[in-house]
Amino acid sequence: MSIGLLIFVFVLSIFLGVELISKVPSQLHTPLMSGTNAISGITLVGALTAAGTGVDLLGSILGTLAVIFATINVVGGYLVTNRMLAMFKRKDREPQ
Repeated sequence: MSIGLLIFVFVLSIFLGVELISKVPSQLHTPLMSGTNAISGITLVGALTAAGTGVDLLGSILGTLAVIFATINVVGGYLVTNRMLAMFKRKDREPQ
């Protein structure tokens, strides 16, 4: 594939992603975040596989960096999801 076609697909995916996300109602952002966290978990498994092959030094370094960044992404996503879900919980009424 040519570099021009790859750049075209990349730019098209950016515009499509922005259009799709902007049309999602705010009530659906939490379920979408949970789904994205599941995909990031799959990425973490792939990164662990890449880091553990040990074929060459560069692959191990890039795999280790991928594990670090994927872990940060998963943990941060779950923290954001937890915080968003906490906004929907009912607060106990204070005694008057």
